[in-house]
Parts: sequence; structure tokens; C-alpha cells
Amino acid sequence: MTTLANRVRTFLQGPQGRRLVDQGRRQLAKPENQRRLRGLFTRLQSKRRY
Repeated sequence: MTTLANRVRTFLQGPQGRRLVDQGRRQLAKPENQRRLRGLFTRLQSKRRY
């Protein structure tokens, strides 16, 4: 039985996984999405500090 990590690795090495990674990289290159992620990270970090 394969582990979950192996199944994910196999998927990402296939054509569909490579396409998905490419699409994610293109989305992350957009300044608007970078701004949204930075806001999300700051909100998560502020919640953990107490």
C-alpha cells in the first residue's frame, strides 16, 4: 500500500499534476493574489500570538 505522500508525488509528476502546478505558479505571480496571501498570513499570525 502506498503512502499518501507517494501518491501526491506521483500525481504531481504526471501531466495533470504538472499542469496544476503551472496554473498555481501563474496565479501566484499576480500582484493581487500576492496581496491577498500576505493579508491572510498576517491575520493567521496575529491570531496565534496570545
